[in-house]
Amino acid sequence: MPDQLDVEAMIDRFRARARAVRQRPLPPVEGAERKRFVDQMRIDFQDYALIGDAVARLDDGVLTLTIDLRPTPGDGGSGGPADDGAARGGPGPTG
Repeated sequence: MPDQLDVEAMIDRFRARARAVRQRPLPPVEGAERKRFVDQMRIDFQDYALIGDAVARLDDGVLTLTIDLRPTPGDGGSGGPADDGAARGGPGPTG
């Protein structure tokens, strides 16, 4: 499997997924269903953005993803995915 794994392409796909979640339109739902949909969007974005921000290393068949969750100096944000980490340059939070 490691011979066939393109880690950078995988990370790029997660970045694209994070951007897609941010651009996903809200369906015509109201109330509790809308809240559940928005909450799931936030979770989806966070998950995809975490992997999208990762630095990957493949050593002896072991894939290691390093994700820096420390704040970025000067941006005032958390540095994590809720701060549009993987989707750097992407659209802001959807609510």
